[in-house]
Amino acid sequence: MATAGKQTPRERYRAQLRAEIKERAWEQIAAAGAPGLSLNAIAKQMGMSGPALYRYFASRDELITELIRDAYRSLADTIRTAAASGADLAALGRALRAWALDDPQRYFLIYGTPVPGYHAPDDITVIASEIMDALLDAAQPAVGPATAAAQDTSLESHLAEHRKWAEDHPASPAALRRALRFWTRLHGILSLELAGHFTGMGFDPAELYENELQHLTP
Repeated sequence: MATAGKQTPRERYRAQLRAEIKERAWEQIAAAGAPGLSLNAIAKQMGMSGPALYRYFASRDELITELIRDAYRSLADTIRTAAASGADLAALGRALRAWALDDPQRYFLIYGTPVPGYHAPDDITVIASEIMDALLDAAQPAVGPATAAAQDTSLESHLAEHRKWAEDHPASPAALRRALRFWTRLHGILSLELAGHFTGMGFDPAELYENELQHLTP
């Protein structure tokens, strides 16, 4: 039995094979999207039989789950690290864009079109909530009681009664509104940019994104 913090040669080999399988999976996703992911095709690329590869990932959904978990964990760590360094809401938005541009396929796997028939396990929702918690923390200080009272919109009233997405975070309705608008509007720009919809339009998407940040974080 391996001691704590130390892997046996067999465990290291298994970890290496799983990492290579995931690399091949990302290549497939880049070429054909997540719905086209095939464990048998990966096995063929790696010179393995299908049954041999299934010893490392029991199903396509298990492999997708691992990729999604890695993606969410990477983004959550990026946002949490930025927040811990004192980043405000605008800086968190810039960290999000940098992360997305670094690997568009990773971004689309978690924020693009859902994979037909796939349902993520609960632990992924927990990781995703870490990201929203950081945004809610950053959104809260900018909306004091006077500001919240002045912006008591119907959306804030609605969010005060429908805050399941914020879990147990104590954010005010104004902070909920601000964080939700921030999250949805920035993802709208990012999704269009990464999908190439701005290509040929003659403007810099970075300027559009920065302008949106300024409107969202006065």
